[in-house]
Amino acid sequence: MARSTCKTARAIEAWFAANARDLPWRRDRTPWRALVSELMLQQTQVARVLERFEPFVQRFPTPLALAEATEHDVLQMWQGLGYYRRARNLQKAAIVVVAQYGGAVPVDVESLLTLPGVGRYTAGSIASIVGGHAVPIVDGNVSRLLARLHCDDGAVEDAGFVRRMWARATALVERSAEPSLLNEGMMELGARVCTPSGPACGGCPIRQQCAARQASRQHEIPRPKRRAASQVIHHHAVVIRRRGRWLVEKRPAGGLWGGLWQAPAVECPLELGVEAIVERVPLPIANAVRVDTLTRKLTHRTVHLHVYEGTLCKGARVPADEGLQWVRRGDLGELPLSSAAWAVLDLIDSH
Repeated sequence: MARSTCKTARAIEAWFAANARDLPWRRDRTPWRALVSELMLQQTQVARVLERFEPFVQRFPTPLALAEATEHDVLQMWQGLGYYRRARNLQKAAIVVVAQYGGAVPVDVESLLTLPGVGRYTAGSIASIVGGHAVPIVDGNVSRLLARLHCDDGAVEDAGFVRRMWARATALVERSAEPSLLNEGMMELGARVCTPSGPACGGCPIRQQCAARQASRQHEIPRPKRRAASQVIHHHAVVIRRRGRWLVEKRPAGGLWGGLWQAPAVECPLELGVEAIVERVPLPIANAVRVDTLTRKLTHRTVHLHVYEGTLCKGARVPADEGLQWVRRGDLGELPLSSAAWAVLDLIDSH
């Protein structure tokens, strides 16, 4: 078994050395760049991170630069990546790095696990890829690769299945000559070859060892995760313009799109009529007219964006509140807005 495991590890390492994609965080390996890229890549496609990574690390080249930044600046630079809680965690992690580690991101698992937003996978990834430590990693791509390698048809959310994947990843990395190549190679294989549907087995360096392929079961392993029921949210946005300026409000810090800016809105589990919307928006609104409805599918939510346009009642003033402000259309890019908030404003622009 040990010899077979060693052979598998060597095959993955050699494949990755010859086939690694040219990604910006791989060109200049530093613990800080690794931490930024790992948090950006959580639940986000590589293509989207490619657009935001270099601008972000240029604006915040060190943990100290991020630790001293305002949340406004951080969220603005994170626009387009979604899951803004990760941006806040990254800033919190930078603050811990400055306070406890002298401004240098640690590369051992134990220290990395003290950072907000860093779990077992992220800690192992940085420790192995940057620090060269022989520690395991398991993410969705690695889990799928190992499940097929061992023809393990357990349910991905079951604790026993998760333990087996970590044990197998540990066995591989302990027999690895290059832990960084092995771990990154497994991630790359899962992302590009051993994909969820239509795995390209002909291009896989460990196809001869793959028990699922030998049993012709690679397309059904692992079993799909049981999906939780999606929460439905009805987001009623009222766009208000006056003399070339748009009225926007800041969302509460927690929850969906926390701390970002948007057109004034009301959210509830059911769609509201225009009268109910006007009553609930904390502004004196007149002439509210429905424009259209957009739908956004998020990981655990379906958000229906009901877009209205209205005006403020005659003589009404916007409260002197930091959560509301008038902004010229061309200056909206200075505020952190979610892609959904931009879609609402763009819809009004197009009408």
